[in-house]
Amino acid sequence: MVKPFDQWPGVKSVVSGYTGGETKNPTYEEVCSERTGHVEAVQIVFDPVEFPYERLLEVFWQQIDPTDEGGQFCDRGSSYRTAIFYHNEEQRELAEASKQRLAESGRFSRPIVTPILPAKEFYPAEEYHQDFYKKSPQHYRMYRAGSGRDQFLNITWEK
Repeated sequence: MVKPFDQWPGVKSVVSGYTGGETKNPTYEEVCSERTGHVEAVQIVFDPVEFPYERLLEVFWQQIDPTDEGGQFCDRGSSYRTAIFYHNEEQRELAEASKQRLAESGRFSRPIVTPILPAKEFYPAEEYHQDFYKKSPQHYRMYRAGSGRDQFLNITWEK
C-alpha cells in the first residue's frame, strides 16, 4: 500500500507498520501469528491542501477488495484485513460517506465490509518492510501480478 500513495504531490511520508491491536511494539512475526489484534497498515502524513483527505480515501478504495473480510488477495487472515483508521470526527464522517458512496455505486456485488475505526497507536514495521516496492521492484511486481491484485484492480476500476 505504500507505492499507490507515495507518488502523489502533498503526500509527505508513507510508513509501513501495524495498528489496531493491543501488543506494544509488535514484530511482523507476532502480527502474522494473529494473536496481537494488529493489522498491517500504512501511516500517511499528507498536506490536506495539496492532497485532501477525500482524495486519500479514493486512492485507498482503488487499491483493495473492500468486500473481502478474510484478508486481501493471496494474503489471508485477520492481520491482512482492510480498515480505515480515522484520527478525528471529520475524518470519520468523510470515510463513512466515501464508503456509502462506494456501496451505492453498484461497482461491487457483495457488501463493503472494510471497517472504519478510531486510530490506535501505530508501530512502524521493521526496516526491511519499508519501501519494499523500491528495494525489491521485481519481487513486488511479481507478487502483485501473482496474487491477483493487479487483475482485480484493472477489471474493477477499468485501468
